[in-house]
Order: sequence, then structure tokens, then C-alpha cells
Amino acid sequence: MVNLSRSAKGRLNMPKSNKPRLLINLPPTFFKHPMLQDQFQRLKGMASEVRTTSHNRPDEIQPDLEWAEAVVMWSWPVFDEAMLDKAKNLEYLGQINTSGTTARACLNKKIALSEARHCWSPAVAEMALTLTLTGLRKVSEYHIQMRAGKEKWVDEFPASIDPLERELTGRSVGVVGFGGIGQRLAQLLKPFNTDLRVYDPFLPPQIAEQSGAKSVGLKELIASSDVVVLCAANTENARHLLGKDEINALRKNCVLVNVGRSMLVDMKALHERLVKGDMVAMIDVFDKEPLETDSPFRKLPNAYLTPHRSGGIMSSVVRALTMLADDLEAHLNGKDRKYTVTEKMLPCFPG
Repeated sequence: MVNLSRSAKGRLNMPKSNKPRLLINLPPTFFKHPMLQDQFQRLKGMASEVRTTSHNRPDEIQPDLEWAEAVVMWSWPVFDEAMLDKAKNLEYLGQINTSGTTARACLNKKIALSEARHCWSPAVAEMALTLTLTGLRKVSEYHIQMRAGKEKWVDEFPASIDPLERELTGRSVGVVGFGGIGQRLAQLLKPFNTDLRVYDPFLPPQIAEQSGAKSVGLKELIASSDVVVLCAANTENARHLLGKDEINALRKNCVLVNVGRSMLVDMKALHERLVKGDMVAMIDVFDKEPLETDSPFRKLPNAYLTPHRSGGIMSSVVRALTMLADDLEAHLNGKDRKYTVTEKMLPCFPG
């Protein structure tokens, strides 16, 4: 008897055209957006049948999951092994973001899993650079002053120049988390000739060296950096990576940029340090979103706030669907997928 893999068994149930039954499960606004229609048409062209749904709960998606041979979705509902046991025909799962639970279940069931989380990396890295420059050069502060007609002009040059307005060139920068975002940020920083240090316990040393960075411990990074950028993954072991001790150890007049997740920082301790007025924080992510209107961070002149906008631009969304379509096409043609999830990647996923 021939021992068929799950993939081969799935192929036996496929139409002769080798096109799978495709489930696309995304929020309703995805399907209406004009900039995504080319990607949806491409996906539909690979399939024999297509179902477009916007399920949020496991019980909602289960019947369609059992029907599908391929699925493209965001990250929810989360799939466990019990759900996948019933999805006898499922061969390929493409997710914009995945969870540890879904990833482990797919790997155990030998279902091809692709994940497009690096679709966000270019935009997040650019925002990190933007916030870094804004924090050093006080761009946002000047904008607010000009709007209010309360700006201060340099009338006694150079005596009235603010010494805390600084250039990025040649400055020491520490990047916490050196995955797709951190590595792209390192590329963007090269023209500034920064003294770049990175902290990432999962990072092969040669990756830092190839990026012109020095891999160091978190304490050394904090002690030696004028700018600290947080872009680590939101795994449980990264919770409060910057706790009270780390926040208090940040250099005087440091610029802290968080484009990762709020859970990386003890926000209460950060607020206490910011009240002292001896550092600046550029914050794109918060413990509760939308941020409460009475949040104490709104009242701090040295806290510059953006509403979780780092990665969420349309080019990122288009890129996500393109990446998943590329991998589905590769899977159907028996080729290597570029965005495949492997066992080694599990520590990087939440849940």
C-alpha cells in the first residue's frame, strides 16, 4: 500500500484542473476596497470555487473550514488541532499574522502554513525612522507651536538654539528586536552612520554583523543608546521587556520609540519617568486602544503620540495579500514557498 502524505491525499480530492476550493476569510471592508481587487481576482483565478466570509468565531468558520482545501485569512479565529482534525481536505493556510496555537496545530497536522507578517515591516521601519527624527528634531512640537501661533524663533543666534534639538547622524541607536522591522530599520539608518546596537535573543550573531550592528545585552543597549527603538515581537516572554529598572536606566534626554507593542513596556513606569521631563517618548501603541481621552500620556509635553499607524497603510495590506497569493501559487505548483512557517519560528508567535 502506498503511504500518501496529507498533501497527496488532498490532491486526490481536488478537481482535475488542480485548482483548490478556496476560503477567503477577512473583514468585510477588505472585499470592498478598490485597491485590493487585483489581489482578490488573482486568488480567485487559482481556485475552482471560492467562498468569501468574515467569520470571527471558531464555530462560525468550522463548516467552511471543512469545505476548504486552501484558506487565506488574517489570524482569527485561532485554529487548534481539534478544528483541523475535521478539516480533512485542508492543504494550505495563508495568514496575514498567525498565532502560536495555529502554527503548532498546522505543523503537527502537516498543513502548509504561510504567514505574511513581514508585509508590515517596511512601513513600520519607516515610521520608526520618522519618529526618531521627529523626537530628535522636535518637528511635532514646532508644528503644534506654529499652529497655535506660539512658536519661538531663534532671535539670538546661536545663544537661543535649543541644545536638545539634535541630529541623528553619528548618534548611538539601540534596536530591541531585530526581525524584519529591525533589519529594515538598520538599512534606513545606514546613511546616518549611527553607532548601532541590537538586542534580540533569537538573533544569529552574523545577522547583526551583516547589518553593521553590534549584538549586545539589553542592559548594555539601554546604557549606551541616545535612541532606543522597540520593534520586538509581542510574545509573552517579552512582556515588560522594559520594566521600571530598564526605563529608569535610559540615558538622560534619550528618545524612546515604540512601534512594537505596548506590552513591551511597563507603561506606568514610563509615565513616571516622563513626568521627570528628562527624556522623550514617541509612542504608537498603547495598553488600551483607542487611547482613553483622559489618558495621562496626553498631558505630557515630552510624549509624542500616534494612533497605532506604523504599519497600517494600504501598501502593507496589498503586500500581505500578494505574499499569500505568491505562496499559494508556489504550493499549487509544487515549488518552495517564500513565507513558510517552520518549527524554528514558533517562539516568535504570540499564543
